[in-house]
Amino acid sequence: MRILVTGGSGYIGSHTVLALLEAGHDVVVLDNLANSSKESLKRVGELAGRPAEFLAVDLLDEAALDNAFSTNEVDAVIHFAGLKAVGESVEKPLYYYHNNVGGTLNLLRCMERHNVRTLVFSSSATVYGASEEVPLVEKLPLDAVNPYGRTKEQIEDILSDIGAADSRWNIALLRYFNPVGAHESGRIGEDPTGVPNNLLPFVAQVAVGRRDKVMVFGNDYPTPDGTGIRDYIHVLDLAAGHLAALDYVYSNKGVHRWNLGTGKGSSVLEVLAAFSKAAGHEVPYEFAPRRPGDAAISYADPSAALADLGWSAHKTLQQMCDDHWRWQKENPQGYSA
Repeated sequence: MRILVTGGSGYIGSHTVLALLEAGHDVVVLDNLANSSKESLKRVGELAGRPAEFLAVDLLDEAALDNAFSTNEVDAVIHFAGLKAVGESVEKPLYYYHNNVGGTLNLLRCMERHNVRTLVFSSSATVYGASEEVPLVEKLPLDAVNPYGRTKEQIEDILSDIGAADSRWNIALLRYFNPVGAHESGRIGEDPTGVPNNLLPFVAQVAVGRRDKVMVFGNDYPTPDGTGIRDYIHVLDLAAGHLAALDYVYSNKGVHRWNLGTGKGSSVLEVLAAFSKAAGHEVPYEFAPRRPGDAAISYADPSAALADLGWSAHKTLQQMCDDHWRWQKENPQGYSA
């Protein structure tokens, strides 16, 4: 198939583009490069032995977006593009709603005009909010607690309404848990702009000497070691989940929702121990007070993805840390080096 991938030069996008190319698909990437680098796609092309086509397009520019569809015969869309920093979304909610929801509406209008109605959407476990129920299952009510999460929730609502109104649409809503790791080559990985918002890239930057220490928010949770427990999934397992979802929805109409996680959690201290082992030295850390809204334990029930897609995550926490460290060690400044 010929797949259009929005946000395809980003962290999860680039690994999925590589998986698509390796599976024999042709890929057109749309990205405004606001939080990513074309270097990732250059390396993806080297790893795959053939390139993805790249178009510098912002989803807020509907004319440019429409032109991309006019000049490319597209079979399906995988939609990653969007802003994703929780803290920034709290400070700039209008910016997030305009970019994430507005950009998606433009994309959907263009898809409709060009008779492309197969979509895999990059959603997030943040749509569940601070639910204390574990494991998290797809039928739980959605209750995002920050503007970033609410943009994902609103887009899910829009896609659900479209699917209910028009049976020609085939839509997958993929709720990620905590993507980490990197391609085993060390050539592509996560290169966050500014201060990392998530644990693993922050730990990696401390381990490589870019930052002094990791702040561990809370050591008095009702967990075995007192630190928060989260479901970490290797980015290559996540990429494989997109291909499985794409294959499924291409021949199954309607709106489908799947958690993409491992089904088990790891504590912050377990992550630090595994990363220290990968790096060959201790990663310094310090305890700090809990952050408001953080759940003690959060992990997926991925059984629906296994039943429907035949997909499950395979890589261990140690493999995630080994691969993430290899990328960070070989690219200490990310793609900008």
